[in-house]
Amino acid sequence: MDNFLFDEFDTLTPAAWKQKIQVDLKGEDYNESLIWKSNEGIHVRPFYSSEDRHFNTIPLAKNGYKICQSIFIDDVIIANKLAIDSIHRGASAIQFIATTSFDYKTLFNKINTKEIFIYLNFEFLNAAFVQEIEGYCKSNYIYFQIDSIGNLAKTGNWFSNLNSDLKEKNKYIHAVNNSICVNASLYQNAGASIIQELAYALAHTNEYIELFGESIATKIHYIFSVGSNYFFEIAKLRAFRILVEALFKEYGIKNTPIHIFTKPSLRNKTVYDYNVNMLRTTTECMSAILGGSDTISNISYDSIYHKSNEFGERIARNQLLILKEEAYLSEAHKFANGAYYIESIEKQFAEKALQLFKQIEKNGGFLKQLKKGTIQKKISDNAKKQQAQFDQNKIILLGTNKLTRENDCMKNELQIYPFLKKTNTRTLIVPILQRRLADELEQNRLKLE
Repeated sequence: MDNFLFDEFDTLTPAAWKQKIQVDLKGEDYNESLIWKSNEGIHVRPFYSSEDRHFNTIPLAKNGYKICQSIFIDDVIIANKLAIDSIHRGASAIQFIATTSFDYKTLFNKINTKEIFIYLNFEFLNAAFVQEIEGYCKSNYIYFQIDSIGNLAKTGNWFSNLNSDLKEKNKYIHAVNNSICVNASLYQNAGASIIQELAYALAHTNEYIELFGESIATKIHYIFSVGSNYFFEIAKLRAFRILVEALFKEYGIKNTPIHIFTKPSLRNKTVYDYNVNMLRTTTECMSAILGGSDTISNISYDSIYHKSNEFGERIARNQLLILKEEAYLSEAHKFANGAYYIESIEKQFAEKALQLFKQIEKNGGFLKQLKKGTIQKKISDNAKKQQAQFDQNKIILLGTNKLTRENDCMKNELQIYPFLKKTNTRTLIVPILQRRLADELEQNRLKLE
């Protein structure tokens, strides 16, 4: 009875479907007319079938995703109040961002760190401070988002220097849970392709394993940024789990959880017609959910030009709450399993990223390639390609380079500088620069206001 409807139709092979399409094209070339080739070299076909499944078992979070609120620590009392308020309003995780040490007892006051996930994003390295927090909280839900290699890539310098950073990190990484972070969001926000993001994040991971030994694999967690290519971003996150699992297997490491913290990209966000940013972050959060992220921290629609404010943060958090509670995506992390199109793309991503990873390792590894400037150049080349496509209206940002609102005036609305900042700081290597696609266009438009 279950197959009654489907028994009415003949079974067709993919070859038969393709032949039928070819007939309907009336002489036009199938490959030229219907196959789209992405910037990453992925060929997207007009249809997919069960033959495109790869049947890899992807290790996903068991209980869906956590909704995270990001809070910058300027005043610990205020930060604590904001965190408690966010938890009361639906957040199940908090990311605290800090540039220096702080009174952690005041910060965690009335916050149950054994139930609420805490992400500590430190722009400094202090082993004693990390150990103090670990000893005080005694929780498996504390994640230290401190990435020495990522800091080198982003700023061009170590926190101190190579030897000091390694010694300082060695003091706590083996004794502290969730002590190593690989921040791959830098690559996406700087304009890397998805293949580059995956390969660099994998090489970044391997560098830590080679520096500190395979025993630290269980302590590594990840930060990714998600862009606007909806299905590709779902496939990206799933492909990365396949790649990390394969890397760990080479070291004889099995059944290790892969924890991914995700934020929407800044690269496609705009100052003008800023409400469109809400639409962008909504689809990006959906990609993060369906891609299997463990924790998602949304960004507010005005975060690139306004200081943090209650309205913007509430809307950002509520977007995730609506997706979870009203769109019924609370357990959607497994929805992509068996989706022919997504599984086909994630397989191509994994294969191409693995090839690039092998090239990096063959040429001395991630750190060596960073010091030579190879990684920076490859990302810069791809970013320039994307920028040219944006300038030629081949990449569209609605409200910015298409369907613009000419009467928008933003000069008096800028509370923070939204453009790439140039510094004269001396660096050890060329830093990887994060830049939005609309940067130059918006600067020119502001001059004309």
